[in-house]
Amino acid sequence: MATFLYKLGRLAFRRRHFVALIWVALLTLAGVGAASAPPAGNSSFSIPGTEAQKAFDLLEQRFPGASADGATARVVFKAPSGEKMTDAGHKATVEKTVDELSDGSEVASVADPYTGNAVSKDGTIAYASVKYDVSGMELEESTKDALEDAAQQARDAGLTVEVGGDALQAVPETGATEVIGIAVAAVVLVVTFGSLVAAGLPLLTALIGVGIGVSSITALASALELGSTTSILAMMIGLAVGIDYALFIVSRYRAELAEGREREEAAGRAVGTAGSAVVFAGLTVVIALVGLAVVNIPMLTKMGIAAAGTVAIAVLIALTMIPALLGYAGRRVKPAGAKGKRLGRSRKSEPDPDAPKPDQPAGQPKANLGTRWASFVVRRPLAVLLLGVIGLGAAAVPAASLELGLPDDGSQPTSTTQRRAYDLLSEGFGPGFNGPLMVVVDAKGSDAPKDAFSDVAGKIKGLDGVVAVTPPAPNKGGDTATITVIPDSKPSSVQTEDLVHSIRDAGGDIEAKTGAETLVTGSTAMNIDVSEKLNDALVPYLVLVVGLAFLLLIVVFRSILVPLKAALGFLLSVMAALGAVVAVFQWGWLSGLMGVEETGPVMSMMPIFMVGVVFGLAMDYEVFLVTRMREAYVHGEKPNQAVVTGFKHGARVVTAAAVIMMAVFAGFIGSSESMVKMIGFGLAIAVFFDAFVVRMAIVPAVLALLGKKAWWLPKWLDRALPNVDVEGEGLRSGDERGSGPDEDRELVRA
Repeated sequence: MATFLYKLGRLAFRRRHFVALIWVALLTLAGVGAASAPPAGNSSFSIPGTEAQKAFDLLEQRFPGASADGATARVVFKAPSGEKMTDAGHKATVEKTVDELSDGSEVASVADPYTGNAVSKDGTIAYASVKYDVSGMELEESTKDALEDAAQQARDAGLTVEVGGDALQAVPETGATEVIGIAVAAVVLVVTFGSLVAAGLPLLTALIGVGIGVSSITALASALELGSTTSILAMMIGLAVGIDYALFIVSRYRAELAEGREREEAAGRAVGTAGSAVVFAGLTVVIALVGLAVVNIPMLTKMGIAAAGTVAIAVLIALTMIPALLGYAGRRVKPAGAKGKRLGRSRKSEPDPDAPKPDQPAGQPKANLGTRWASFVVRRPLAVLLLGVIGLGAAAVPAASLELGLPDDGSQPTSTTQRRAYDLLSEGFGPGFNGPLMVVVDAKGSDAPKDAFSDVAGKIKGLDGVVAVTPPAPNKGGDTATITVIPDSKPSSVQTEDLVHSIRDAGGDIEAKTGAETLVTGSTAMNIDVSEKLNDALVPYLVLVVGLAFLLLIVVFRSILVPLKAALGFLLSVMAALGAVVAVFQWGWLSGLMGVEETGPVMSMMPIFMVGVVFGLAMDYEVFLVTRMREAYVHGEKPNQAVVTGFKHGARVVTAAAVIMMAVFAGFIGSSESMVKMIGFGLAIAVFFDAFVVRMAIVPAVLALLGKKAWWLPKWLDRALPNVDVEGEGLRSGDERGSGPDEDRELVRA
């Protein structure tokens, strides 16, 4: 592989005009496609194989034209203190509002509060239900404006009016913190490279890659039914890995220049060595993201594939456009250790690879921080290992209290009208009113459908936790009916989840008795099914992703224990990150600093999504850092010295990459979408734990304790595995004919 990538790097350097033209053309094509594409539809939680989805599909068949997936809105009215909604003036205002809402071209129906029993017992709160023919993301702006105008007119008449439901759902915004994250990345790159030009290359290529990826997602969003958050998550991951991959190749290019190589040769060697690590690091991320398909939730699968596509683009750009831009930059990209004139006079700060080691006598070149830290770790590996494991274990403690759920209007900021409508409905009708359960009774196989409907309704009324049960509402054929059940607990509570299971258990008895099948659906039941499906899929997903990546890392490192250590270290970092997420978003620690206005259950897709993304990113640092160690080891250094050498060359760059990735992820904490905010925080803290605790402390400590055993591989497996040559051994042997390639080959075999 190294030889192929070496040739690719040199070709891109020479044919830079052609390479740049191709990528600019792709960016333009994707941009035109995005500009001309229809807007993305609303993301839906389709969960094949679950009861909630089965009931939803049955409703579409048996109740045609009911617009089961159409947007809904609840316009909630509250009378002034001391007055009631049944007063003549307020009643006239509400009826006028209902008439205005009914005039919309996309409105399917509007329920009058006074004829639909939608006034609270104390008479202070009422609501009008509005149903639309299309989903919330497909509603025209004029329809949303009409809804807001009608509510405002009722406010002007003296009522408190709020609007809940998904009709006013907006495309998530990421806020200014995203720009701050990119600015932090730019500063880190300038400090790392000491050159504005060298710092600008990773940013430029990452932005081009993300531009192509996100524009392609936008262009295909309507056709593939991609949710509104898909492009944001692809942007988040694409920016982070795009900058990091380019950073590693530019760093290796500068190191090759510092060894006296010509620029084209340096570009080829940078792509052949660091580029090999980029390919395998990118593969681990892609495996982790595409592996989300095993959960069998289409929305999550599409998010994973879209993000994986953006990562693949980032890898291709790093391998081709970076060497092309290095050709354009020429002498403006300095060798490692040399600074540009604007950032300080030229000086040599990096020791030569053949320079004396950290224990050198006085007067020799000073060891860098990475070398000093690695030397400290290999002297005290057990103490560092125990400290790192105990620290991550303590951070992971809150994860034991993890509660999973999916967001509803109750998790919205209190400043939104959706949240205020949610609170008003809870005040007037009880907390369970915001999460009604829809029970679908399929009596097609029953001899007495009406009796079956009545039996189901009567059975549900006798269950604990039920406030109200509506009479069965049969379809025109009389073989299917819907029953609405109001719990006495809020939608995201454990009590509501228990009630859903109780209804389903009771349905089994009724089916055996009457032949009628009872199904529970609705947004609350569907959220419960999503959470359970995600929980059930977590272990198979871990086995698949970690197993495939483990095999891949065996090929890369030609070792058994190094990939095993990488996987165990990942589990430590992801558990610690989940603990931090629980502490902030569930317990409320530092919630004000993070902009979390409402604590509650952690999103049910958070654990499995974090496992996928964090595993891929963790393997990035493992590959980038440990391949340098293996490179030193196969070239003849002792195991502990190879650890120090790997840190001398890689610690600064890995640190910069981690800080950049943390900054990019943390930039999404300012998003208005709770899912994006939580994922941004979770990924940022996970990168911190993994890069600075696991890879920078635990990894060198374990390798120091293992010694030569770390690089052990059974001979039969060594012969069976393909030699991918991530270390660039083929380049060394082919080019440096007088430097003992036979010795190098013997070292590799050993």
